[in-house]
Amino acid sequence: MRPRSTPPLPANPDVSIESEQRVWSGRFLLDVIRFRNKRFDGVLSGLRTWEMWRRGKAVALLPYDPITDTVVLIEQFRFPAFAAGIDPVLVELPAGLLEDGEDPEAALHREVQEEMNMTADRLVHIGGYMLSAGGADEFCDLYAGRVQAPPTGPDGIAWHAGEASEEEDIRVRVWPADTAIEAALDGRFANSITALGLMWLAARRTRLRDRWAATKD
Repeated sequence: MRPRSTPPLPANPDVSIESEQRVWSGRFLLDVIRFRNKRFDGVLSGLRTWEMWRRGKAVALLPYDPITDTVVLIEQFRFPAFAAGIDPVLVELPAGLLEDGEDPEAALHREVQEEMNMTADRLVHIGGYMLSAGGADEFCDLYAGRVQAPPTGPDGIAWHAGEASEEEDIRVRVWPADTAIEAALDGRFANSITALGLMWLAARRTRLRDRWAATKD
């Protein structure tokens, strides 16, 4: 990933920025912000200090095959999950951060190719979500995409993928939609955007399948 710039904090009459300090400039940036904001009673708050991880805009895709009624999910090791004391291999959606000036849909196609060796020929925007509102500015646009599920072995695994230059080790697995949705509803997927996408599919699946299975355009 190429280095990304950090956009300035937006102007807002209800927020007064007192100071900004960059305390880390690694792959991702960490800023310490001191500010005041208007409270619900209309009074300006006291001075507040937040550390904010500047990750920026992101995209994620729920890959759905309407013909086989399956979803294609990825699995990979996540060190923060390890630190949290849970299974560090998370079931996820292909996702990534936008580079400077990059179109969200272009970024999405890039990430699906890099992380899954697949393509999506139709997209539906599900919504935009803050992933960690208490500490990061990351805002993720979530889409559903029409894919052709690959053939798999008995365990549902299709193949392994990932960007070698980033040491990615990704396993691609095909799930029956019913099974994946049930796992999400049972709370068995710790990745929040994965669970959110599958719960959306539970509500819109029949409509989406009727639309996407009826046309190849």
